[in-house]
Amino acid sequence: MTKVLLTAFEPYDRWPDNSSWMSLMELTHWYDGPVELVTRRYPVDLRMMSERLRKDLQGGYDLAIHCGQAPGSSQMRLESVGLNLRTDGTEILGDAPAAYRSKLPLAVSAQKIRDAGIPAAVSHHAGTYLCNAALFLSHHYSAAFSMRTQSLFVHMPLAPVQVARENSDSPSMSAPMTSAALAILIQSLVASTN
Repeated sequence: MTKVLLTAFEPYDRWPDNSSWMSLMELTHWYDGPVELVTRRYPVDLRMMSERLRKDLQGGYDLAIHCGQAPGSSQMRLESVGLNLRTDGTEILGDAPAAYRSKLPLAVSAQKIRDAGIPAAVSHHAGTYLCNAALFLSHHYSAAFSMRTQSLFVHMPLAPVQVARENSDSPSMSAPMTSAALAILIQSLVASTN
């Protein structure tokens, strides 16, 4: 059975919720596919997230799908590149590659998500904050410890409740829709790696 680590972030800054965690919780309520899903919620702190991710990856996963919210985004963004770069321009890790690029068929998965009527695209820049760091470190730890784990990051829009609370006109996507997109993504990736 394929083993998948699904991670999301806790609330941060002005957000009392995080759409990534809301999506994972929604998915665990109804998902019954032929995959073992393990969910984790990470703190919005680089050192603590890095330590927990390193420990979690020791669980021997086939896939690690890391999720985060992207205020202002109107679609699910499958991130292909993790940079060894922080917001201040310094490296996340010294003596590590400048970047890792996913070998997973993200374009095929994004198309399958779109075919289900859910906006999705492949993105080639996950930013320079914790989302990027999670993707970079997941790749790096897997390579450094010769793990079979293949990693990717998914940015998702805010949830409607977040937008309503802000009284803004930002794009949003419901947790049932983002969780459906994650299920399609998992199914697509499992089919491509088996």
